[in-house]
Amino acid sequence: MKNLKNALLLKQLYTLKQLGFRYTSASIYKESEPDLFLPDDLEKLKAQALQCHLCELSKHRTNMVFGEGDPQADIMFIGEGPGATEDKMGRPFVGRSGELLTKMIENVLLIPREAVYIANIVKCRPPNNRIPTPSEAHTCQPFLQKQIALIDPKIIITLGGTAYHYMTGDETGITKIRGTLLQQEGYTLIPTYHPSFLLRNPSAKKEVFEDLKKVKALMEAL
Repeated sequence: MKNLKNALLLKQLYTLKQLGFRYTSASIYKESEPDLFLPDDLEKLKAQALQCHLCELSKHRTNMVFGEGDPQADIMFIGEGPGATEDKMGRPFVGRSGELLTKMIENVLLIPREAVYIANIVKCRPPNNRIPTPSEAHTCQPFLQKQIALIDPKIIITLGGTAYHYMTGDETGITKIRGTLLQQEGYTLIPTYHPSFLLRNPSAKKEVFEDLKKVKALMEAL
């Protein structure tokens, strides 16, 4: 939340500079003021995210990709960021990676895609599908954390190393950490490979199959 405040403050200072101000007191921002309000409703949160222009990604997006699925899902998937197809359609994981993710959910977990919730670390497409920068990820983080708080999933599956890193702060490589059950506050986090990696490395599908079998066992124990 502090990163979002800082981004808003920086935006305000740039606006003042464009208006001709050469100096302004730091008193325009008081740390004692209430936290930036994020609504306790997914649709209202989505509307607020749609108005976000706090990082460079917003300047290049076609659509903001908020997330979709069951708002009371026990399972949440978190990827890195939207790709070209997702940016065009405004929905997460609808390209080739999305087709594979859907098959993973339906064929291994044996539940429809609509029964889970799917989101990303950032909600706007990074140019050329590059990895989100720390500034971009941290600016978007309050929206994702609020989504998690409202959905209250029991299990979160991070897809790929970038999603795992930004969710935990841990820089352990995905090949070493995948399939590990990590107890977080309020949920179990399980990192696995991103579907786009599986498209390039089909032999790794068996490892993701084993990871999702662990998810299924956790589901049955709920």
